[in-house]
Amino acid sequence: MKNDIVIKNAKIVDGTGSDPFFGDIAIKGDVISEMGEVTSSGKIELNADGRVVSPGFVDIHTHLDAQIGWDQELKPVSQHGVTSVLMGNCGVTFAPCKPEDRELIAHMMQTVEDIPKDAILGGLPWDWEDYGGYLDSVEKFNLGINVAGMVGHAAVRYYVMGERSVEELASEEEIKKMAEIVGKSMDGGAVGFSTNRYPPHVGPDGRSIPGTYADAKELLEIAKIVGKKKGLMQNVLDFGGQPEFSIQLLKDLANTTRNRILFSFGTGPDLESGKRVRQLLEELCKEGEDITAISQPRSSGFMFGLQSSLPFQGKTWDKLRDMDLNRRLVSIRDLETRKKLIKEASNTPEVLPYHLVFWLGNEETPDYSAGAEKCVAKMSHDRGIHPSELFLNLSDESNGKTLFNYRMFNQNLEAAGEMFLSERIFPGLGDAGAHVSQICDAGWATFVLSYWVRETGLYSLQEGVRRISSAPARIIGLQDRGTLAVGKKADVNIFDANTVAELQPEIVHDFPGGAPRYIQGSKGYKATIVNGKVNFIDGELTGASNGEVLRHSA
Repeated sequence: MKNDIVIKNAKIVDGTGSDPFFGDIAIKGDVISEMGEVTSSGKIELNADGRVVSPGFVDIHTHLDAQIGWDQELKPVSQHGVTSVLMGNCGVTFAPCKPEDRELIAHMMQTVEDIPKDAILGGLPWDWEDYGGYLDSVEKFNLGINVAGMVGHAAVRYYVMGERSVEELASEEEIKKMAEIVGKSMDGGAVGFSTNRYPPHVGPDGRSIPGTYADAKELLEIAKIVGKKKGLMQNVLDFGGQPEFSIQLLKDLANTTRNRILFSFGTGPDLESGKRVRQLLEELCKEGEDITAISQPRSSGFMFGLQSSLPFQGKTWDKLRDMDLNRRLVSIRDLETRKKLIKEASNTPEVLPYHLVFWLGNEETPDYSAGAEKCVAKMSHDRGIHPSELFLNLSDESNGKTLFNYRMFNQNLEAAGEMFLSERIFPGLGDAGAHVSQICDAGWATFVLSYWVRETGLYSLQEGVRRISSAPARIIGLQDRGTLAVGKKADVNIFDANTVAELQPEIVHDFPGGAPRYIQGSKGYKATIVNGKVNFIDGELTGASNGEVLRHSA
């Protein structure tokens, strides 16, 4: 019987962590039909030519809940080998939501995740009230890749308590109602529940979002229903202000659910911080608790450049902000204007700590791991110029395309490496769909392959692939994806392990209303297959729409 796709001459890395082996893979319909030596032909035949063939990657931390309404290809994650994503992180979701609360919920997503409210309101159909209805709506889209979702605490709490949800404790009856809604959401397909206790995540009125100050009793009652339905509980915690409470809460949640607990974490600037993180996870899981953490795989944070944000103050800078890129270039090339820009920036307080700002370079691929040689503070000092002059010089030389990265998270890559040695901490946290005009970490999986596998050797190829495929699939609860085996869903990547890399990010204005966002391409990927259809080949998306909504089943 003829297969739909046959991949020949593959170096198969199956996602389990086992050693690679050479062979072929056949796909029929949406599943893998043969592995090993495949003698039958396929309607489409792809010659891997010794390249790696792996499972599709699983992005466990996204905020694509809105973008999915107008960009069903889900760029740029779909350009980096990702075939399945998890939405609904950090406690903020669009369901449950009463019709009269739609604008507030959309505005909350804007203030927390920097997704334009008008794009949310205009780009989604808003034809739901409960979470199952939201997934029903998403299911009508022509999805390029697979999506799963969690129901968020902020939406659930506001649905039950209204305005009281922001600062007041819930009554026993309200807690019961919230737990019931979470249970119904999971019956409708949510793979779990997300909550957020990070005070800087605020709503439209500047107050912390609903759930930030909920007591442990409320969360544990919800955890009971999540555990009963064998779901995931995702947490954003306040380790800065409430470290002891956060640690105890994780243990209590794990003991209550007897199931999977996920939280976001990271290292400090010192090397020892990586070891401390590992020790913390070992302590949390010493009695068999299923607690895992996720963290940015590279030093991440706010990006800026002439094509995007301008981090300097002054009247001339304000005029520059009102211009498009071409007019900005003309302006900075005028000597008198340039002098004014440098003078204004030199005479106003620094907005950013420039010892933590690094130039991404002018090469094809961004230099995320650069050392002091690309530190803006050092480069400026060595040239005897102000950082603003360095910014203008490098922007001019690159025709406005060069970018700079303020390393807010995991500032020390050596410390991050120590952290990622843990079996309980996984690289990810790309935040795709959120903060789109400020950051672009959607290529996280590609960075794992290029840096942590190829450049540093922290992970072997097979371990690196496991960390970005079967490991996050297990955390979500996906049983038919994340590994390559006969009968598993045909989510497959073909890539060159020697060349795979991220390309330089760039600003585009393709959100509803022309809102800006960063996108980022990749190189080294031969093809990505989603549910048996080629979704990406030779650097281009095909327009295939074979993605699915991955609903929870206990």
